[in-house]
This record gives sequence, structure tokens and C-alpha cells, in this order.
Amino acid sequence: MKTDFQKTGLFKREERIRRPDDIRKLFKEGKKVNANGAKLFFYANNSSKNRIGFALSRGYGSAVTRNKSKRLSREAYRHLKSHLNTGYDMLILVYPGNDSFHSRCELIRNLFTKAGLFLKP
Repeated sequence: MKTDFQKTGLFKREERIRRPDDIRKLFKEGKKVNANGAKLFFYANNSSKNRIGFALSRGYGSAVTRNKSKRLSREAYRHLKSHLNTGYDMLILVYPGNDSFHSRCELIRNLFTKAGLFLKP
């Protein structure tokens, strides 16, 4: 599946999960999908938008490494979000490993495919 770089738009504030209660709810009640290097927690939020948050495992590295990893994850999600079903809260937990943009895109694409969140053609 190719991403359409022209129609991806911004990663808006309304699309982010920010409240600790929402993050706890995802960890406790959300469905889980594993891939090599990350885990996706998701559940339906009965909304017309997707909301997403990114978390890193403990001991990920320095602050610079953690921030770079989150930037890569947000950018990979931004390129894939136009191909996803709407109405879900999602949290991606990333483990230390290969931090290149291409590998992060593949990792997040694999998670969404396993979860069945891509739009049907």
C-alpha cells in the first residue's frame, strides 16, 4: 500500500490522547496487537475521529533519543492515517531498536494491519 503524501494533512491537537485517564483506559480495556518492536492498544471511541498517543518503554535512552523516536512515530502515523478506519483511540508502545523512518512506517503499518484498522478497498 502506498501512502499519499499530498493528502495526509497535519497531526492536529484533537487527534492526540493527552489525559492520563485515557491512557490508563487503553492499557486496561483496549485490545492488544504485537509486532516485533512495538505494541498497539486500541478500542472504539464512538467518535468520527481517531485519537492516538505514543509511549516508549522504560529505559529507552536519552531524552534526545526518546524525542526522535516519538517524532518518527508521529510522522509515520500522519502518512498512514488517511487509510485507517475512524472512531478509535490508539496507543503505540515502542521498544528500543531500529529508529529509521522506513522501519517505523513498516512497523506501524504491520500493527494496523494485524488490528484490522485499514479501510477496506
